[in-house]
Amino acid sequence: MSSEALSAPLAIEGASLAEAARSVLDCRDADEKARRAHEVADLWRTGRLDLQPGEMPPRPQRPERPQLLAPNRMPRRTFKGPRGRFALLHSLAHIELNAIDLAFDIAGRFIGRNVCGGTSLPRAFFDDWIKVGDEEARHFAALQARLVAMGGCYGDLPAHDGLWQAAEETKDDLLARLAVVPLVLEARGLDVTPPMIERLTAAGDHESADVLRMIYRDEQQHVGAGARWFSYVCKADKLDPGVTFQTLVRKHFRGILKPPFNVAARDAAGLERSFYEPLASR
Repeated sequence: MSSEALSAPLAIEGASLAEAARSVLDCRDADEKARRAHEVADLWRTGRLDLQPGEMPPRPQRPERPQLLAPNRMPRRTFKGPRGRFALLHSLAHIELNAIDLAFDIAGRFIGRNVCGGTSLPRAFFDDWIKVGDEEARHFAALQARLVAMGGCYGDLPAHDGLWQAAEETKDDLLARLAVVPLVLEARGLDVTPPMIERLTAAGDHESADVLRMIYRDEQQHVGAGARWFSYVCKADKLDPGVTFQTLVRKHFRGILKPPFNVAARDAAGLERSFYEPLASR
């Protein structure tokens, strides 16, 4: 399906959240994907989507650019100077584009699944992840605007193709998805974003620093949503949250948890040190 076709408004009559979420993943154009995310979020907030289950695609559609490379084939870059700042913002835009798809995938994939002690997830779960996806789209658009202001756009540099791996690894396991995506990957953003803000501020790029401050504030809420729903499902299934988190991360996350951790931000989000610190030295 062309990006032009996907830019048409959703058919509201009889539409489900799963269908609408899938339309975000199936959108190939990056800017249109962000716009579609906002549209779906508005439809959900105004009660025009139902909670019927549906199939989600194995992978989201991607634009022709950027060129996607294996992580070990990515060129090494310095983040000094204007070109370095552009590369930094480009890499963050790529992360946010993937984050749009991850949020709408979790919202569409687990509708009707008996994942909480044999019962389905409450509506509040979907409220949270649609809100997350809406905010990730806002992040992408803000970063894209900064790239355009710097004379380029998203797609101008290669990007790595490892970010969807977490979704593929956890497509049938909600607890694993929550452990790896918000509680490992997004929590890592809480660790590394404040130093990036400092570097951009020191370079006089206050506009980009302001964008990262907005992202940082929102990401604390996203990690908080992950921690809240992880605990909710563990309680329903009578599982120890800390032990379950460590088991799932060891099984599904291909990497290590790297200190130093932003303990204050993680604590504020409800992510306890006892969850992640035992994994930092494995």
